[in-house]
Amino acid sequence: MTRVMATGVFDIIHLGHIHYLRESGKLGDELVVVVARDSTAKRNSKDPLFNEDMRLQIVSELKIVDKAILGHEGDIFATVREVGPDIITLGYDQHFDPKIIEDRCREMGLDTKVVRVSKYSSGPFEGSSQIRKKLLENIEREI
Repeated sequence: MTRVMATGVFDIIHLGHIHYLRESGKLGDELVVVVARDSTAKRNSKDPLFNEDMRLQIVSELKIVDKAILGHEGDIFATVREVGPDIITLGYDQHFDPKIIEDRCREMGLDTKVVRVSKYSSGPFEGSSQIRKKLLENIEREI
């Protein structure tokens, strides 16, 4: 069985997320999705609208997800050790070096391959930040 691990904040679920998760799921038999902790999201300049428990529950409800878990605080590789993935997928906009991840996995005794998923581009909203910006513009017009 091939276990695939996908990660992200998943604050405002949109078609780009669905594309990422669908493409990730095609690479194996089980898709484990790691939802970033609030503290991790904030440390990476994200300010989620939904808290980590709500985001976890939303991701858990997606039929393409076999299992969803919260990431560990601080050390992202603690989560990798816990999941033991054969493949880790990265979204097009995730700023991680695949070689560094593969090397760290090998140091932990894992033969994990890292795959970057293609960008989803169809429609005016390709990311959560664009959706958030549009929502805020609409709210400001209403006030």
